[in-house]
Amino acid sequence: MRALGLAAIMALALTGCSRGSGDANATNQAAAQAPIPQIPAPNNGNWAEVASRTPEGGTRIGNPDAPVKLIEYGSPTCPACQAFAAAGTRPLIDTYVRSGQVSWEFRPLVIHGGPDVVLSMLMECQPEAAFFGTLEQVYAQQRELLANLDEAEQRQLSALPPDQQLQPLARAMALDTFFARRGMPEQRFTQCLSNAAAAQQLAANMNRALTEGVTGTPTFVLNGEKLEANSWDLIEPRLRAAIGG
Repeated sequence: MRALGLAAIMALALTGCSRGSGDANATNQAAAQAPIPQIPAPNNGNWAEVASRTPEGGTRIGNPDAPVKLIEYGSPTCPACQAFAAAGTRPLIDTYVRSGQVSWEFRPLVIHGGPDVVLSMLMECQPEAAFFGTLEQVYAQQRELLANLDEAEQRQLSALPPDQQLQPLARAMALDTFFARRGMPEQRFTQCLSNAAAAQQLAANMNRALTEGVTGTPTFVLNGEKLEANSWDLIEPRLRAAIGG
């Protein structure tokens, strides 16, 4: 697997999402109604409000010592990731993460080029507690944000050196407005996209994931096992089984 630097990542097209499908059977539907044992958060807290960055470049929500650990390798511009988020984000957080039984870590896999890079950089500049809410809102406006970037602008931006593409690309996608509405001042927006080390780290993290066999988005790893499933109706029964009911 050839290592990809920032230049190669910025040039990638907005294609390549993997897609999943399938229906939960009657047994899974019955099991989904069973109550989940609760692990109380300290000081009567809420595990769904506990978020932290991880050494692997992800953001985790939930009990850091949860017995069931779900890792998602995702892309903010991927339609299959958006489909999973639309179906799964609320039940995953409200039912599973909140129980303390499951933690959910999102690791950005910037396989779709510059838009992935700028969105991932800006989301990581948000407070940890705001990350998953921002990600959910990005998916809700995914088509609109990508539609802001037309082919002529893409051609003009691609002629620039990779490290000079980030800010004009983000502004062309109206991400300055999007993140300003979510509390990011202009100065932090500019500083975030000027962080060349952060962009290179995203590339390094992607290269590491590729060498570990993660080649599409979304890819899910449950307690160290890569799943051959990427839709909520297939992931939820695996969570239930891992919890033990």
